[in-house]
Amino acid sequence: MSLIFNKKYKLDQSENFDEYMKALGVGMIKRTLGNTATPVVELTKNDDGKFVLSSNSTMKNSSIVFNLDEEFDEETIDGRKVKSTIRQDGNKLVHVQKYSKHSDTTIVREFEPNQLKMILTIDGITCTRIYKPIE
Repeated sequence: MSLIFNKKYKLDQSENFDEYMKALGVGMIKRTLGNTATPVVELTKNDDGKFVLSSNSTMKNSSIVFNLDEEFDEETIDGRKVKSTIRQDGNKLVHVQKYSKHSDTTIVREFEPNQLKMILTIDGITCTRIYKPIE
């Protein structure tokens, strides 16, 4: 995992993101904005050893701070307050969000030398987003 720290990835391709956001209950205006955003994602570690996953775009910036395998409170980019847990599986981070108003959401981030592949799943709906490294 150390090879992926402090490396920025910008959204390059997105498939089925609108359907995924609909399943989350995201309204049309926020979905339209979400579909046009090209966020830059970066994974770092802070001074006390916690992971920091940030996503920055012209629309909105967000950051989550976490320890692997420990539940934490998260406010999603669309404003939902969820309970999240992130675990490592090889070069993947598996992020599960629990929310009282819909099924659990799973976000798998697979870090590779030439891309970050995100697979987002809820209720049988899958979205794939490909991010490419930037300098």
